[in-house]
Amino acid sequence: MSPALSVSAVTKTYKSGQVALHEIDLTVEKSEIFALLGPNGAGKTTLISIICGLVSMTSGRILVDGHDIMDQYRTTRAMIGLVPQEIALDIFATVEDTMRFSRGLFGKRADSDHIHQLLRDLSLWEKRRTPVIELSGGMKRRVMIAKALSHEPDILFLDEPTAGVDVSLRHDMWELVRRLRDRGVTIILTTHYIEEAEDMADRVGVIDRGRLVLVEETAALMRKLGKRRLSIIMQQPIEAIPPSLASWPLRLEAEGERLVYEFEANAPDTGIARLLRTLGAAGIDYKDLETSRSSLEDIFVSLVEGRA
Repeated sequence: MSPALSVSAVTKTYKSGQVALHEIDLTVEKSEIFALLGPNGAGKTTLISIICGLVSMTSGRILVDGHDIMDQYRTTRAMIGLVPQEIALDIFATVEDTMRFSRGLFGKRADSDHIHQLLRDLSLWEKRRTPVIELSGGMKRRVMIAKALSHEPDILFLDEPTAGVDVSLRHDMWELVRRLRDRGVTIILTTHYIEEAEDMADRVGVIDRGRLVLVEETAALMRKLGKRRLSIIMQQPIEAIPPSLASWPLRLEAEGERLVYEFEANAPDTGIARLLRTLGAAGIDYKDLETSRSSLEDIFVSLVEGRA
């Protein structure tokens, strides 16, 4: 069975000589939620635009369900739905007419049941006969999502879909994404809300300066690169870390009221027991211990900063 998306050695160089993408290789399986993360200008939107046929690549090959996007453009474009960052709608058309028109552009037969279900899923039912010009920014974003889904695509690209929108839309959209995945739709998203990627994505890819730095299952990435943090709450604030603890990777926070120790989450010996014994031997009393783990955002920042 062909993967939903196969990107092979894709490059993009502009006439100015700027290289936007450096030989990107990526495979996304069917029914997968894949999150593409990276700082502004990293190449996320460029890559998505190439796959969707909006920007030409300099070299490489892209297959959508085994179909070449260059040789079989009409077939592959009909298999893709795109929610871009920028809102682009006919402001004088009604919400429902916008969806019906978009569906017709892809040669799909009219299907009122599908259109009406989308309107309900995205809380647009009450606005279905309202011209787009009269909608709020959040409602227009909902229409963009509904428009992208109107022709029942096999792959849905969401390029920063929840940037600047209300919590209600964010919740509705992620519920819809989960249902789409359950029905076999492949979801590829970019987001600045890294906690969403951590919660939603099966796998994560990190792109930086046009290079795909890492692709990993989300859970495996957290296990591999995630750290745990032990916060030791002091009985009394201390001014400095004692010499007897100088060899430990510790730092003081909260004006000496908290001693912080970071350790590898999967290390066979975390060192916590030895650290606490050393604290006791140094006569340092503490009143509480708190543990937490690093987030996907922490991992992302460390990867990008490590390449700077």
